[in-house]
Amino acid sequence: MCLHCAIMKWLVLIHVLSAIIGIGPTFFEQVLLRRGQSVEELRNALKLASLLAWFPKVGGILAVVSGLLLFWIGQYGKFTQLWILGSLILFVVIEIIVIGYTVPHMKKLAAWLFHPANEKARALPEEQRHVLKRIGASIQSTTILGMILFVLMIMKPAIGG
Repeated sequence: MCLHCAIMKWLVLIHVLSAIIGIGPTFFEQVLLRRGQSVEELRNALKLASLLAWFPKVGGILAVVSGLLLFWIGQYGKFTQLWILGSLILFVVIEIIVIGYTVPHMKKLAAWLFHPANEKARALPEEQRHVLKRIGASIQSTTILGMILFVLMIMKPAIGG
């Protein structure tokens, strides 16, 4: 096997695994941060979500870097193809939603949940239920965008470029 072929195979492996590991926790957040949970369940869910947050950070960066390396080393055509440019744009949009919207709302909810004055609370007040609802909507958005991203990367539609 040629060296170039071996490098490409390893890069593809790294790219696919890092994408799955990077985006995977987003799907679990749907279950973790759902409405209708007790305050204690939400506290535990936020603890787990904060641990899972490391996977998208590391996996997402590794997926982008390995994907760009694959493009530059491989024979994939023009950069302006829908599947390449669209995938990068979707990744950026997902990051903007997560960093700019989801994380601040999760911090707001966590501040209330872990505040000593709310330690014995049995239910979320209306404001916190609204925050949780917003978190759920943003997680659903990133999940849908993540699925579209996977479709683009697997199907590689040849529109554009």
